[in-house]
Amino acid sequence: MTESASGGASRNPADRGRTSISDGVVEKIAGLAAREVVGVHAMGSGSGLARTFGAVRDRVPGGAKSSVTRGVKAEVGEVQTALDLEIVVDYGVSIRDVARAVRENVVAAVERMTSLEVVEVNIAVSDVKLPDEPDEEPESRLQ
Repeated sequence: MTESASGGASRNPADRGRTSISDGVVEKIAGLAAREVVGVHAMGSGSGLARTFGAVRDRVPGGAKSSVTRGVKAEVGEVQTALDLEIVVDYGVSIRDVARAVRENVVAAVERMTSLEVVEVNIAVSDVKLPDEPDEEPESRLQ
């Protein structure tokens, strides 16, 4: 701390207090960044049934995790974060290339928006979406 000419403490206002970022904030940023990558069909469990139930749950007010954070788990510390992602890829894409692009996009977005250092992004590919498989999003009964 430096002393001012009048004897009082002179501090930068930006240094007064601390900022904390919740796991959920980092999970949302990472989920959106992962979905931007071409070849990522969905996030979360690969089973069609689980995706169907997840889509229904997302439509129910007060449902569990939002679709933005589905398939994303973050551990956030004071200056670092680690992420686990579960993705479903489109058939025909290079899984290695998609995983690399997801890592790059997620790291860039999280570090840019939070100033946290991303120490690792673990990716589990849980399914491949085949071209002839219908999207298993049930039609809403509400109008």
